[in-house]
Parts: sequence; structure tokens; C-alpha cells
Amino acid sequence: MDEHKENLNDFNDNLKMSNASENEKVCRGRSSPEEASPSAVLSQTTGEFSDPVYKEIAVANGQINRMTRDELRDKLEELKLDTRGVKDVMKKRLKSHYKRQKLMESIAAGGPTDRYYDYICVVDFEATCEEDNPPDFLHEIIEFPMVLINTHTLEITDTFREYVKPELNGQLSDFCVKLTGITQKMVDEADTFPTVLQRVVHWLQERELGTKYKYAMLTDGSWDMSKFLNIQCRVSRIRYPPFAKKWINIRKSYGNFYKVPRTKTKLSTMLEKLGLKYEGRPHSGLDDSRNIARIALRMLQDGCQLRVNERMHFGELLAVPSSAPVEGAPPPQNPRSRD
Repeated sequence: MDEHKENLNDFNDNLKMSNASENEKVCRGRSSPEEASPSAVLSQTTGEFSDPVYKEIAVANGQINRMTRDELRDKLEELKLDTRGVKDVMKKRLKSHYKRQKLMESIAAGGPTDRYYDYICVVDFEATCEEDNPPDFLHEIIEFPMVLINTHTLEITDTFREYVKPELNGQLSDFCVKLTGITQKMVDEADTFPTVLQRVVHWLQERELGTKYKYAMLTDGSWDMSKFLNIQCRVSRIRYPPFAKKWINIRKSYGNFYKVPRTKTKLSTMLEKLGLKYEGRPHSGLDDSRNIARIALRMLQDGCQLRVNERMHFGELLAVPSSAPVEGAPPPQNPRSRD
């Protein structure tokens, strides 16, 4: 009974998740069929998911659901795919492989890509903290790291990191130093946030993000943008940067893609379930960002179409529905004063 239910869910996923948003763009004239994903093109040319390929995908899913862990690993190895991860991750990886293969066969060899963005920019701030933060504690960003992912080559192509000097409370707590590895000397010698943000903008502009290339920000949860960056911009009396108003919350993406509860989407848990080990020093902003990027790359390899799912609107955190048009972050601009 459980297997039948899983097969039915997989079949429904194939119908619902075959890039409804891309399909919508084609219908509204926002992109040509040549620019859309394989499944969107197929549904446009054959009627709403009427093509027999979807039944073939459902059959393949049923066969994969019945495979043991060893059979899954052997099949992945035979296909030269990654064999790491728990059983559910391997099943998802194999299903995604066959789905992509069959959809591509149905429209033409060498069909279009399913990537929404050319680059994904991973951010994981470190901020001032106490061992027991009071409710009104104002966290100030003390490390601004970024890791740039090329979604076409599936590689980390560049990194950025600067430490930041706190403006309200310049003295780091012993707890903060021990947790992050960021010393008092590091922040004393750093520039304040507005100056660092200017260099962030310049770094993004040099890579032609938002102009030549479509990109999106990605974080491990909601706090980096909705709390840390939001508070910091108020402290520094600058406007919240438009390029950071929408982002991919990888915890949501991971939970939805691998069908696991949100309680199992901590960084260490995601790495473990994907068969990966943490590299570097935990709570180093740059090391955390690199490991988050590794998760994102594995998800892209497994067939997940990472897309923006959260945004800030007048200081409020909101979800971005999957039916919303896919938009990249705007070209980065220098910080503007609130005054």
C-alpha cells in the first residue's frame, strides 16, 4: 500500500512539478518554447501532460521504489552518478536522472537547460552574539562571505570575504570569539558595514551579475537576510540592498525536494544525508558558505531546480510561491542612506 502511494505521489509530482512556472511563462509570452524547460515545451506541444512519456516516468519511479539500497548504489554506479547519501536521496537522484533523460528524448537531443539562473551567490553571515542573547539584542554583522556557483559548470567559481567592524558594540564577547573564530583584532582592523557593502557591490558588478548574467542569492535559512542584514542596515542607517530582497532558502528547497521535514534540514544533517562531510571550521562564515554551496551543487546534480522562495517586503519576511515568475536579482547598486 505504501509503495502504491509513493508511486502515485511520484506520478503526481511529474504532472505538477514539470516546470509549471516555465509553462506559465511560455503561455504568457515571457519566453519562447526554445528557452523553456524540456517538460514545459513537451506539455505545450502535446497537451497538458498527455504525452506517454509521463507514464514511462511513473513506471520507472515504481521500479526505483522497489530497489534495495545496494541495487540503487549499483545502478547509480553503472550510470556514473554519485552513490553517496541515504536511500531516499539515492532514489531521488535516480528518479531525477531518468526523468531528465526521458523528457530530453521526447523533445530532441541537446535540448535546453533547466537552470533558472546562471549563477547562485551563497551568503552566510556571522554576527555579534552572546551566550544567552536577550530578546532585544542587536546582532551586528562581523563577517560578510560569499561563494559563487556557476549553475552550468556546477562548480564554485569564486569567493569573497571581509570582516566588518561593529558600530554599536565594538567589543566581541568571549562566546562570540570562541564560536566564530573571529578575533577582536580582526574586527578592529576592519571597515564598517557600509564600506564593506560597497566592496560587495563592486565584486558583484565586476562579475557582471544582474547585467550579463542572471543570478540569485542563496542562504541557509531565513535569518541571514530577514534578521542579520535587516538589523545591520537599520544600525548603519542605509537602505536594505535590492539585490538581497529575494533569495533561495536552501532548507526549504532541500526539504521539498527530498521530501523530509524541516527539522531535518540543518546544515550538518543535510550534509550527512547527502553523504558529505563538513569541510573547514563550523561557524566560519566562508567555510559555512562553501559547505552550503556544496549542498546546492549536489541538489542541482540530483535534478533540483533551485529557485527563489523567500523575500523581504517592507521589512517583513514573505514566502515566494512556486507559481511566481522566475526573476533574477537586480544589478547591485551602492548602498543608499536612509536619510
